[in-house]
Amino acid sequence: QFKLIVENPEKPVAPGLQVTAFVECYPENEKDLEDRLLLLIEDDIVDIPLLGLIPCCCLEIQSEINFGAVIANSKIISKEISIANHGSSSGTFKISYDGVVLLNIEPTSGAVEPKSIKKVKVDICTDVPRIIKEVIKVELEGRGCTEVWIKAVVVEQVLKVLGVFCGNILECINFGPVYFGSSKTEQISLYNESPECMDWVAVLEDDAIGGEMGTDLQRSADAGLQDLSLKNTIKGVDVSALILCIPNQGTLLPYEKSLVTLCFSPKKFKRDFGVNDSSMKQDYVLFLRFEAVGNKDGYLQALMNHPHHTELALTGSGLPVMLTFSPGPVIKFMDCFLGEQTQVLCTLKNESESLPITFSFRKTANFNISPRKGRIKKKSAKDVIFSFSPHQIGTLKVKQVVDIIGTGVEKNNLQVSKTKSFHQIYLSLIGVCKSKRKNILFKINPGITPMISNATGQFVADGAGQRTDTAPVAILKSTQTQLHTHQINRNCKDDALIAFPNDRAASIRPSEWNKKYRTIFTKTERYHYIDPEFSYTECERLSKEAHKEYYTDFISSLRQRRLQKDGVRQFYIYNNSVNIGLKPAEGLTSPKISITDFHKEKLQFKMLPLDENCLLTSRKLAEIGSKSSVKEIRSGLHAMPSSAQEKEDCNLTLTSKQLHQILIGPSTMDFGDVCVYSTTSRKLHIINNLLVHIWIQIEIEIEELQQTSPLSQVVPPLTKTHIPIIFETNTLGLFKRSFTYTINNQHHGHVLVVAKAVSVELELSARELILNPVLGYLAGTEFRTTVRVHNLRNYPAEFTWKPIITGRRTAFSIQPAKGFVEAYRDLECEVVWHPGFNSPEVGEFNLCVRKGNTIKLKCFAKVTLIQL
Repeated sequence: QFKLIVENPEKPVAPGLQVTAFVECYPENEKDLEDRLLLLIEDDIVDIPLLGLIPCCCLEIQSEINFGAVIANSKIISKEISIANHGSSSGTFKISYDGVVLLNIEPTSGAVEPKSIKKVKVDICTDVPRIIKEVIKVELEGRGCTEVWIKAVVVEQVLKVLGVFCGNILECINFGPVYFGSSKTEQISLYNESPECMDWVAVLEDDAIGGEMGTDLQRSADAGLQDLSLKNTIKGVDVSALILCIPNQGTLLPYEKSLVTLCFSPKKFKRDFGVNDSSMKQDYVLFLRFEAVGNKDGYLQALMNHPHHTELALTGSGLPVMLTFSPGPVIKFMDCFLGEQTQVLCTLKNESESLPITFSFRKTANFNISPRKGRIKKKSAKDVIFSFSPHQIGTLKVKQVVDIIGTGVEKNNLQVSKTKSFHQIYLSLIGVCKSKRKNILFKINPGITPMISNATGQFVADGAGQRTDTAPVAILKSTQTQLHTHQINRNCKDDALIAFPNDRAASIRPSEWNKKYRTIFTKTERYHYIDPEFSYTECERLSKEAHKEYYTDFISSLRQRRLQKDGVRQFYIYNNSVNIGLKPAEGLTSPKISITDFHKEKLQFKMLPLDENCLLTSRKLAEIGSKSSVKEIRSGLHAMPSSAQEKEDCNLTLTSKQLHQILIGPSTMDFGDVCVYSTTSRKLHIINNLLVHIWIQIEIEIEELQQTSPLSQVVPPLTKTHIPIIFETNTLGLFKRSFTYTINNQHHGHVLVVAKAVSVELELSARELILNPVLGYLAGTEFRTTVRVHNLRNYPAEFTWKPIITGRRTAFSIQPAKGFVEAYRDLECEVVWHPGFNSPEVGEFNLCVRKGNTIKLKCFAKVTLIQL
């Protein structure tokens, strides 16, 4: 079956030349051919084997697919198997699987072209934590049956709270006793023990069972039950001010740890009535929940698991500052004279049994304190000396401020702790400084009139005043007195100053050119001399005025700029939909409220945005959720952002805390039993608890969900809406697929759709019927009864009653003999037995459902004889 085509050379082949021969194969059947070709080269013989192989395929498939470790988030994940054909002809394959773990294998059969690769997709559902180790059988042409293992480890998404130094799991953090107004910090470590990234948020459970706020747990039960005023007080208290958590939201990479700082700042709750005991301790027991951001199935009452979260108990006690002063709080000093000093010994006692006290006295004029700062241990005392050193005469009453120093932290950065004054105690210091009497001796003036003298200049008090280097100049206006005023100068109205009689020395000193001086009596303008060596020239004076005006304008511009910045800042503070940039109650008249207005419905106030550094609390989330759930919008929403505000809001990148306040679910939509060729819908709820618009876009590539509409909606703030998810299928069996959605084109989520596609099915109220005669029946009277046909499926069922004919003709009939039963409805059918000669008393019918099930009904006629 081989053919050789060649021309043998007649002459020897010279070096560098060649001879070409062609060998052709003509197989007559599908068998491999084998032969040989002899090549004679002078005296040598070369044997060349000839092989003719028929075309065949060579299929190869990988033996294992490992999905690795994935989290149980009810998501459909896929991987592909590669079937390679290394042969020269196409080969077929067929995949079989009889388990229940693998959802979908596509395609299950087909052909692989030569020198090519075929991809087969395998889907699994991560609905529950488990270890997947399944095997699928693949029949490859030419190789027989091959097994391929599908492996995966589905784990729960775990968020753990660990100790920073020990690394153990923490269930409780005890801050211990802390003074009211001060703070204490503790650090924990959040650990993402899962193979995927996790967005987390901290939520303070202020309404949890077992929580205590401001209760003295050491008191008796009777005393705690009688103190109901505190319970009423803490209902309106923002508990998030007691606990700070930095950061309170974030993202953790797989198996990553993050440091979180917790700060406890106890606040003292005042009771509504009764005597407030200032020394009462207040205990706190709070629960902080670290939760993974995702679908809120617990809120939407879904059927699947809740998002995983871990809870941390926080305990601590708030103590008041109990520092007593003896004597105090009013400290009186003995009277003393100017320049003298009196002292009082004061004892400071720390009454607290748990914490020390660090105090600091502020500086006060005329009083000295030693030591000014100090630290007093618990149940200890310290002596302090108060000194009264007056610098002025009279009764001095001052308020001495005593600062209690403690540890505080910055709200934005809990890592930086600093000491600050968190409490003040006020003392009253009272001292009297008396003046000493001084004997004044007069002596005769020898003739030289001093700068300060009496009217005659004869007797001068020694030491009654202190001399100055400048002569006194009167500051009275000349127009304010007319005593002895000369007639010429009586109408002078300028602002000239009046000079003393002995200010001649001051009149010749350098002066300002625009000042005038007049005598004290006649108002005659005095002569004054301006020394040109010391005075300003006209050019210098103008330059000085320009320089003064420049700085005046500069300071004025700085003030205007500061006022403008403050105005812009105030505008942004009040720039919301309520205040619209206006400061409340500024220039506005309050409305008059009548008594009838109190009976009207309460006004609905818009919730203010939550501080990013403030913790979310369960009460806040419930309050916001109640406002959003009331306002449900079913139609009229935009598919895309249209207004400027919507476009601005929908371009925002939301934080984990904001995503936690958006509820989209349920994350698993279980349609239950769904008839093929039917259409069923479920609601995908969307609750926007934010103060901004959000844009929801749904991406569906599943054929069974293609009728879902709309796929895009802009949800207004504090609004609840829903999107109907429509499911229809033509294939029987279990359906599990997931579709994805995005929030603001950035944040992704998914929803698992579960359904069981079944055929149309009807049920009977009874499988056997007994037809009893009516009392006093006559011959020829029919026996009647009814049977109900129930349709428990979601699709109308078409049925037909078909009698089962055995030997004799049946005497039973059913009406209606055929018809429809609507979805979730029932239909009553009447069964009649026609008595007659040789009528059978037993009959059977088949309830045949089109494209559905078949049910057998047996009928018995109970005949009784009448005795005359």
